[in-house]
Amino acid sequence: MASLSHALHAFQSGGLSPNEFFAQVDHALATDRTDYARLLEILSEEHTKVPLPPDVYAEVHRRIEHLAVAEHDAVDDRTRMKSNARASVPPSPAAAPPPASAEPERIKGVGDTVNGRFLLEECLGFGGMGTVYKALDLRKLEASDRNPYIAIKVLNVQFRGHPKSLIALQREARKAQTLAHPNIITVYDFDRDGSMVYLTMEYLAGQPLSRRLRAPDFHGLPYPEALPIITGMANALAYAHERGFVHCDFKPANVFVTDKGQVKIIDFGIARVFRRSEEEVEATVFDAGSLGGMTPAYASPEILEHREPDPRDDIYALACITYQLLTGAHPFGQLPATQARAAGLRPQRPKKLPSRQWRALRNALAFNRETRTPSVAQFLAGMKPERRIMTPAAAGIAGVAAVALVAVAIVYFRPPAGILGPDTAPPLVVAEEAPVAEPPVPVPAEPVPVPAEPVPAEPVPAEPAPSAPAPEVPPPSLAAVTPVLAQVPCSAFTASLNERTLHVRGYLPSRFGVARLRDALSAIPGMATLNTDVQQVSDEKCGVIEAFGPYWTNNWQAGGESSIRMRDGRTELTEGNSLVMDVTTPDRESYVHVDYYVLDGNVVHLVPSRRAKANRAPPRYTATIGTLTGWTIAKPFGAELIVLLTTPVPLFDELRPEYESRSDYLRAVGQRLRQIAAKHGADKIGADFVQITTRAREG
Repeated sequence: MASLSHALHAFQSGGLSPNEFFAQVDHALATDRTDYARLLEILSEEHTKVPLPPDVYAEVHRRIEHLAVAEHDAVDDRTRMKSNARASVPPSPAAAPPPASAEPERIKGVGDTVNGRFLLEECLGFGGMGTVYKALDLRKLEASDRNPYIAIKVLNVQFRGHPKSLIALQREARKAQTLAHPNIITVYDFDRDGSMVYLTMEYLAGQPLSRRLRAPDFHGLPYPEALPIITGMANALAYAHERGFVHCDFKPANVFVTDKGQVKIIDFGIARVFRRSEEEVEATVFDAGSLGGMTPAYASPEILEHREPDPRDDIYALACITYQLLTGAHPFGQLPATQARAAGLRPQRPKKLPSRQWRALRNALAFNRETRTPSVAQFLAGMKPERRIMTPAAAGIAGVAAVALVAVAIVYFRPPAGILGPDTAPPLVVAEEAPVAEPPVPVPAEPVPVPAEPVPAEPVPAEPAPSAPAPEVPPPSLAAVTPVLAQVPCSAFTASLNERTLHVRGYLPSRFGVARLRDALSAIPGMATLNTDVQQVSDEKCGVIEAFGPYWTNNWQAGGESSIRMRDGRTELTEGNSLVMDVTTPDRESYVHVDYYVLDGNVVHLVPSRRAKANRAPPRYTATIGTLTGWTIAKPFGAELIVLLTTPVPLFDELRPEYESRSDYLRAVGQRLRQIAAKHGADKIGADFVQITTRAREG
């Protein structure tokens, strides 16, 4: 181990010529009894400290891989020999091992072409599952593409021999292709060339965050400079979590900062689905995490203990990277979380970090998953500067109290929530063009008389023939409306047309905005009038909207048989008010479920619960819930969401905990709803939402 490091140090300091250097490398590889992965780790560490020339780095990397192939073949030969020794009959010639002099399959590297299309030009680095190269796409070059470069990730030798390695890479490609986000690298496809399997993705010009963090002169960034990087990482993870993915190997080497300052998350290679579909569960039990690629210094205790993945595992890793970004040091000295926990280590507060941000960072570094920050959105909200929210009363929006992301206080039950006001998009104002002043006509100081001359009469032009009227644009159809609505993320809509008047109601994310939706719908040809009854929701509600949005749409397209609303129509409640709701069920026997999604990333089950166990309802049943259970408004105050579900059979055999993690529940209820839909039909499931706004009692 020391000899390889010595050779690298000697070459980087100029003490060895290239020939002498590679001679020492070959000697080190022949004498060191170090595993393949550790040799690659040494190469990466030394290259991070003092970068090697790209061709030298790639050649050393290739020689280490050749060593791994030779060892792998030797193990295979020994295994075959043992197997043959046990056999009762001599093996057939076809089954005989290859001669000892046979050359192992050549490993491709810089200068080689993959599948006759991708020319490997530079080794960019390696991760837990593979080596990444910059490659020239010869097909793009032939087509005169402005950007003919891509990145290729080639599966490492130890994974290449894994019987399910191709499945691993195919799953990585499939998962990554579904994560279309500005802060997540774009993955194109996967393929193989002989025994080599590889993944193609967009080429990024820049450097991994790990290189910056390991620089000798790096001692942390000021909070304002670090915040954009923290925000980019958090946005990527939040997007992935909303779609059911946990990265599971989030570390600085998987955070790439481009030359333009954009943050990109790479390598979802061992990301495991924590919200799996029935198709995935039934099709295979293969888990790419079983290949063992992870980095202990950034893995949560639960990952190290091989527990089921959870978004809070990524939050721990994100907090470690954030701490290192702010201080230049790992919060626990690069110790794995389980060892740091056993040693009773506690992170020190970074200098000049505001107390509010330090609380958010410290909570995300908790060793216990149950006390760790529950969502990336909450972590990011705590890390960002606190802002005072000004409410424009003139726009007709009800005043909304600042949302405090703290522990929930419950008086029998704590229900904060809020609804943004009705669509208040400003009317389109077209400014009239100001008239252009005519330039003054110069007048001579003294007029000069000019003799009159006969002016020939000009011919009178014939009047132009009247032009044909423009053809009338036909009224729009719902087929033209549906694709526009489908492009809005985190949304649920219903639409109806009456001639040239379009009515749209539903929910969309506040980051998208009602004005943007109206602009997109107004551009549909033939539209005359647009009516919208759309409520905006914050990012932390996206998982809820996406989980139940299809059932909400089906329900309201069928007339809204399942509905929930606040008693007396009040959606603005004050501290101490009772939470009372009216519920209506469809024209069939059903089971009623009412759940309250709170701002801290958890969900409270109102019906059924220990205080309201009965939830079976006859057809067309109307009931008022909350009068006997004493749910009372308490702080913190803000905007939250209550969801009604009606199903033909019970959701679960037993009562769930009254208060549980939102992500855990959404995963469980999503799988159960798919089972019910497959057996009874999705139209037998109804959903409705209600948002409420709560505020403190005055005086």
